[in-house]
Amino acid sequence: MPRKAAKPDTPPSTDAEDSLAPYRAMRNFTRTTEPSGGRTAKPGNGFVVQKHAASRLHYDFRLELAGVLVSWAVTRGPSADPDDKRLAVRTEDHPLDYARFEGSIPKGEYGGGTVMLWDNGTWEPIPGKDPKKTLPEGHLHFILHGQRMQGEWILFRLKPRGKEKRENWILRKVNDSFAARSDDLVGGHLTSIDSGRTMEEIAQGKAGKAAVAGKAAKRRKAAKKSATDKPPPFRPVQLATLVDHVPPGDRWLHELKYDGYRTVLAIGGGEGKAYTRSGLDWSDRFAGLIAEAVGLKARTALIDGEAVVLTPDGRTSFQALQAALKDDPDSITYFAFDLLELDGKDLTQTPLIERKALLAKLLGKADGKLRYSDHIVGHGEALLAKFCGLGLEGVISKRADGPYRGARGSGWLKTKCIQRQEFVIIGWLPSDRQRGFKSLLLGVNDAGELRYAGKVGAGFTEDAMTRLLALMAPIEQTRATVKAPPAAVRGAHWVKPRLVAEVAFAEVTGDGVLRHSSFLGLREDKKPEAVVAEVPAPVASATPDASGITISNRDRVIFPEGKLTKGQLADYYESIAPIMLPWAGSRPISLVRCPQGRARKCFFQKHDAGSFGDSVRQIAIAEKDGGSEPYLFIDSPAGLLTCVQMGTIEFHGWGARIEDVEKPDRLVFDLDPDESLGFADVVSAAFHLNDMLAQMGLTTFPLVTGGKGVHVIAPLTPGAEWPEVKDFAQRFATALAQAEPDRFTAALSKAKRKGRIFIDYLRNQRGATAVMPYSARSREHAPIAVPITWQELRSLDSAATWHIGDAAEMLKRAQSKSLAQWGRANQMLPEL
Repeated sequence: MPRKAAKPDTPPSTDAEDSLAPYRAMRNFTRTTEPSGGRTAKPGNGFVVQKHAASRLHYDFRLELAGVLVSWAVTRGPSADPDDKRLAVRTEDHPLDYARFEGSIPKGEYGGGTVMLWDNGTWEPIPGKDPKKTLPEGHLHFILHGQRMQGEWILFRLKPRGKEKRENWILRKVNDSFAARSDDLVGGHLTSIDSGRTMEEIAQGKAGKAAVAGKAAKRRKAAKKSATDKPPPFRPVQLATLVDHVPPGDRWLHELKYDGYRTVLAIGGGEGKAYTRSGLDWSDRFAGLIAEAVGLKARTALIDGEAVVLTPDGRTSFQALQAALKDDPDSITYFAFDLLELDGKDLTQTPLIERKALLAKLLGKADGKLRYSDHIVGHGEALLAKFCGLGLEGVISKRADGPYRGARGSGWLKTKCIQRQEFVIIGWLPSDRQRGFKSLLLGVNDAGELRYAGKVGAGFTEDAMTRLLALMAPIEQTRATVKAPPAAVRGAHWVKPRLVAEVAFAEVTGDGVLRHSSFLGLREDKKPEAVVAEVPAPVASATPDASGITISNRDRVIFPEGKLTKGQLADYYESIAPIMLPWAGSRPISLVRCPQGRARKCFFQKHDAGSFGDSVRQIAIAEKDGGSEPYLFIDSPAGLLTCVQMGTIEFHGWGARIEDVEKPDRLVFDLDPDESLGFADVVSAAFHLNDMLAQMGLTTFPLVTGGKGVHVIAPLTPGAEWPEVKDFAQRFATALAQAEPDRFTAALSKAKRKGRIFIDYLRNQRGATAVMPYSARSREHAPIAVPITWQELRSLDSAATWHIGDAAEMLKRAQSKSLAQWGRANQMLPEL
């Protein structure tokens, strides 16, 4: 706790009037809306921080003293890290009513630009440190009680150099309970504490006074509950591998497999969000669940579970859930089975059994919309038999000591009572009766293209038929969607592969066609490209601790400079798989393959005809000519290692996941310097982009590429599609290049990069890729691409600092507090 403090004195107002003379002389109050200081403001012990985009972005730090706001311009903003000393230039005193100012100062006026109320609260000097005496002496020691800045701080004046006239001070955080070396105060808070607006929204005057007041009231109410908490960002979910029977032993705990929508709930600061398994924001559909979740006794929480509807006999029904989403959302229940974050602490590396204990405590004996998903340890076969006898869907088996890994792997397994999965609707057969149609024609993705999987003619209600016909009519086409036996599809109405159905079936014939199938409902949370046939794996082959992939020619040298071998590369990727797959998994990838080593011929590969085997999967993605191509993706350690066995060194991925390849989940700006520039120039440019994007409300994260550049990455909640995202990236890069033409270029031509940094915005177009976090590079000594913090970036002298021998350090870093939230933020694409 901070030490006890005394309140500052407020001298007579005549002194204040004198000290405000420079402030008034600098401004034309017929042009600027800044307060003149003419109104009497009630004195007190307040402080304010105003984010100010003038000729350069800075943060104005102001303390109320002697009837005015004593002011400093902090060039890089405050830092909660005691080791991070921030330059603070003393400026003119400001009137007390300036503490409420937010808006735009006209161009051409003193300080012209946008001003945001970034923080405020009260302050106290340390006992025995009279600020009226210590300020002229060149130091202030005080405690802040703000919404963002808290605890003990120090300001001290630097000795002037030469003919320097301005007062240069240093603002530094004292090492107390509020200090946080990993907390990026500036990067983590991009909106106004009063109006909730970004810098761009303030500059554009988007919200009127009434709207701003309403938003401010709402935010003040939330701030009263928690000044700094907000819902955690979405994380990729852990997926289960289908197996032929339940794994034995007490290392496994077993849960009911629910029949609903996988849903991630995020709460914090009195607000909440609900996400699908692919990260789409479905908060409007699950508003009732969110309303109950925000009442939990937690500052923040990220909960994984399933949204379901319970039938009178206690089972869960996907069909009932479909109806409830349309007509009765209050009937939806949520079974929570994992806890990824609680009160700001990342729990993903905590053993599952401990995470579930915390989850049970958080939910208590809830019997409302939010319920705890119980489990048993061991005895999985008996549980499956019981569930199957009751007509339930199956069992999910999870390693009791396992961490949470946002990808498919051997830590979670599923065993089904009833065969069912998703299929792509490719057409329908007309009915010879009054009903809407006789059956739906189905397909699955196989070897990168759709193949015929049979039909379903049972399980339809009249409402479901009517809705399906309405959805299929606009996408009907004359040509056949897939090749199929003519007798089976005679008279078919074909449709573009846009809809996904959940179907139960008795068996699959030798040629891959369903028998005794029944329609369960449409899947709006899964895209056609992600639908592949699920085949149960033998449980013994699905549960090894390693990937199970044999690496041949382990002693082959593929990095001749350090005599690094294929076996060493494979060992690196096997170790790093748990932290790499959440980023590189389940998205279309391109591989850099160097079968004979990096010194020989290397080539890019993004398509495959099946030579990689089952562990490297394929997704059919539509092309401009109306056809489709099979793109590679991986979602397991076995897939990662199979690529290495096939000579892969580098992994590059799309900016979208396979669940919806048309909606990017990130922006990437690749800073590519001319050969004449040093890494310090790239670092400076990266910070500049960070500042500019922050003004638009975007939190960004740096990644050193293992080459010579830096990627500035802004995660996105999937919503905007590729044309919109590319347009934003191009206009942003072009504007930056036009503003500083001697420093940046947005032109692809090498000739135009001389002495400049190329802002590669082309990573943000459909089909383009960027190197994945933790990927090795086919360069000397096997460097790797590494997520870092903004503070770390200042201390690096190369983008190739780490190498494949640093796997243990990468695993440790990924679990650290400073990187636990790297690459994650709840934010949509802003307007530009």
